[in-house]
Amino acid sequence: MRADKGEAARLSPLVKVIWPEHTLEELTGIIEGYMGKEDSAVFAQEADGEYVGAALCCLRHDYVEGCDTSPVGYLEGVVVREGYRHRGIAGKLVSECEQWAREKGCTEFASDCELTNTASLGFHLGIGFTEENRIICFKKTL
Repeated sequence: MRADKGEAARLSPLVKVIWPEHTLEELTGIIEGYMGKEDSAVFAQEADGEYVGAALCCLRHDYVEGCDTSPVGYLEGVVVREGYRHRGIAGKLVSECEQWAREKGCTEFASDCELTNTASLGFHLGIGFTEENRIICFKKTL
C-alpha cells in the first residue's frame, strides 16, 4: 500500500535499518520528503499491527547508470524487518514501486547497493535487475 505523511514517524525505525547514520527525527523528515509528491512515493507492508516492510522510490531525471531514458524510476531503498524476510514482502514492495514508475511514464527502473552488500546484490538479481556497473567513489578535502 502507498503510505502517506501521517505514517512517516511510524516508518522511521524500520528505515533506520538501512540508513542507520540518521536519527529517527531526520528519517521522519526524509520519509515525509518522499510522500505526497508527484515524483516520489513510499510503499509499506503491515503485519501484526506494525510496519514490517517499506520501499522508497522516485523519478530521477539526471543520468542513471546503464539507462537510456529519462525519467527513470529509481528504488532508493527497500527494507523488511528481520523475522519477516524471505516471504516475498520486499519483492512485492518493489513491484509496487515499478508499477508506480510505469504509471509515471517510465520504461526503465533502476537501483543501487554498496559493493560489499552481497545480500542486496542477490536480492536485486533475484527480482530481475541486471548489474550494469561497479564503481568506487573518491573524495578529497580541499
